[in-house]
Amino acid sequence: MREIAIESARGRFGGLGNGNVGAPPLLALHGWLDNAASFLPMAPLLTHYDLVALDMPGHGRSFHYSRDAEYTPFTAILDVLAAADALGWERFTLLGHSMGGAISTLIATAAPQRIERLLLIEALGPLSGDESETALRLREALAARRALDNKRKRVFDDPEIAVQARMQASITELDEISARLLIGRGLREVEGGYEWSSDTRLTLPTAVRLTETQIHNCLRAIACPVRMVVADPAPPYFPPQRRDARIACVGEIRCDVLPGSHHLHMTHPREVAMALELSR
Repeated sequence: MREIAIESARGRFGGLGNGNVGAPPLLALHGWLDNAASFLPMAPLLTHYDLVALDMPGHGRSFHYSRDAEYTPFTAILDVLAAADALGWERFTLLGHSMGGAISTLIATAAPQRIERLLLIEALGPLSGDESETALRLREALAARRALDNKRKRVFDDPEIAVQARMQASITELDEISARLLIGRGLREVEGGYEWSSDTRLTLPTAVRLTETQIHNCLRAIACPVRMVVADPAPPYFPPQRRDARIACVGEIRCDVLPGSHHLHMTHPREVAMALELSR
């Protein structure tokens, strides 16, 4: 995999690509506060694809939104399609982990003519919100956004400290090898040390979330085949009951449950590639 830059109508994306132009296009989208390095362990198994792993906006080495803009699921759809347009990909397969899987699901809903297959790791649609919490969520999001301008990023004296901080900050288990891969493009050098390259606004609470009913409606609109891999044990925000109810909404889908943690595509890349029918 080599470093790539994609100039799009939305901004300049960083990412990693294998350069196999002419092979079936495969666009990989990482999870929240991760980056394109998330797919490095799987990359050697995907040489028969034209693989591009994006740094999503605000992550890794991609552009950050302007100060007057906000990161939302809808703007993420626009971002990914702009990157695909810049690559000249009219129709392609999406491979998404966690947040990247949630965004991929919404793209398959909103632009079904663009997506050949949908390959998901630890996701099927976005996180949902209970409609009874709508007002509280808006208040909390507004307060956090207005307070953000007074906050400064943490500066690390040594990247090793950042590795440990990344492992401890993960709400799901993250091993040291995976953390080091992500830190490789998740830090930038500043005066006095190193800071996260990600946009601090990504840590803000989401102002508006879809309900489960709305997500089910989106899932029913997916027209392409879906392959999905989830870890056992399941993360607390995506319990098996919720997962199974969502699966029932999709026309053509297969879900494999594998032992592992949330970043199982990094720790068990071969097993995940086989389950997603990506292996030769």
